[in-house]
Amino acid sequence: MERRSGVLMHISSLYGEYSIGSFGSEAKYFIDFLADCGFHYWQVLPFCMVDECNSPYKSYSTFGGNPYFVDLNVLHNKGLVTREELDIYRQQNPYVCEFVRLYHTRLELLMLASKRVSNRGEIESFIAGDTYLSKFCEFMARKAANNELPWFSWTNDAIDEDVLFMWKFIQYEFFTQWAEIKKYANERGIRIIGDIPIYVSHDSCDVWSNKEQYCLDGENQPAWVAGVPPDYFCADGQLWGNPIYNWAEMQKDGYKWWCDRIRHMSKMFDAVRIDHFRGIESYWAVPGKAETAKEGHWEKGPGMELVDAIKAAAGDTEIIAEDLGDITPEVHALVEKSGFPGMRVFQFGFLSDGDSAHKPHHYPENCVAYTGTHDNNTLLGYLWELDDASRAKMLAYCGHEGHWESGCASILRTIFASHARLAILPIQDLLGYGSDTRLNIPGKADGNWAYRLTREQLDSIDRKRFRELNNMYAR
Repeated sequence: MERRSGVLMHISSLYGEYSIGSFGSEAKYFIDFLADCGFHYWQVLPFCMVDECNSPYKSYSTFGGNPYFVDLNVLHNKGLVTREELDIYRQQNPYVCEFVRLYHTRLELLMLASKRVSNRGEIESFIAGDTYLSKFCEFMARKAANNELPWFSWTNDAIDEDVLFMWKFIQYEFFTQWAEIKKYANERGIRIIGDIPIYVSHDSCDVWSNKEQYCLDGENQPAWVAGVPPDYFCADGQLWGNPIYNWAEMQKDGYKWWCDRIRHMSKMFDAVRIDHFRGIESYWAVPGKAETAKEGHWEKGPGMELVDAIKAAAGDTEIIAEDLGDITPEVHALVEKSGFPGMRVFQFGFLSDGDSAHKPHHYPENCVAYTGTHDNNTLLGYLWELDDASRAKMLAYCGHEGHWESGCASILRTIFASHARLAILPIQDLLGYGSDTRLNIPGKADGNWAYRLTREQLDSIDRKRFRELNNMYAR
């Protein structure tokens, strides 16, 4: 397979005028930037709605699209919102996602636009053709009718038809706008990598419409929840709170929900990263009422049986296995047998004095190499926080001479030169930015997921330098 490289940046981090990145001209400009630098991949995070902490890894639906990504200028060009109306919603701070403002104002504008459409029949037909989107729109309308309470607390069965159609309109615009962006990318040699969170939220359409496929108690509360044991990121482990799958029940229909999920993602992306892939081999199950993830234990997952179903559903879509964390020989064996490329993260290679699979000299061809993921510090921030001795050893490994603050360039060159078939760099590392632009700190509830870049910052990146690196190392 050909050696390639790409950039990790979520849609939300794109520049623009309306509080968050979207599927507009800015996305096309970023695609042109990637192509000009010699990159061939753009990796994004999950496209679903975010939770109360603004995380895209816990959502109301694994199938539904985030309303905030619908581009307002596209709606204006269709005559659905006026320029005067748009002016009201212009952002106040271009450097962060204004989540609070979005939460309080974006749906009211989208409702206004939905009432002005002239292609209502086309929208209704689009949604009717997808069972999962139909259910999601119904779920959100019912949620609105019950004062946004979680589904297990609903008492009102009435649905406001205007609200229901607004959600249909949002999903229609979301998927048609994204289809145009993906087409634009593919025509310019850029492939898109999507992301699947392994679990879904308790308060989600997925659980509401398929209760028997989750480990719930008699009151529809999770009997067991997901998380990970104590690790590098968090001493108490991470208590995610997602309900655990009832794998025995899912097995009865050949993992249909999972196969439908993979087929859905395959329509949207050229490749898909499965987050927490190790949970397919064995997963950390925590009692539903536990206070920390330390109270959990390991349970065996569906293993190769589910992997085979995923491969059949994916077809030609590339699958990437996120095999990070507490990895056992059994997990290694599953990743190897699957044939999916795993992940290697440069920052993890230097956590101790010992050898590590995350040091570039160990990277196999069938892997995706990262300087860091969305959960890591930026490369400059990582260097800043290392102790002097560890930093010196790491930079010596990369052949760097001189002051450590210029060491990022040597690390990037080391990643490009590695044997990994695919190398992915977070946008912050192309810019050389510090920890103030970090996207997420696992285990921390507030202040995450907000990073955005400006057009001027994007244009400050030396495209010639990355063209040369891609050419030099045959990427």
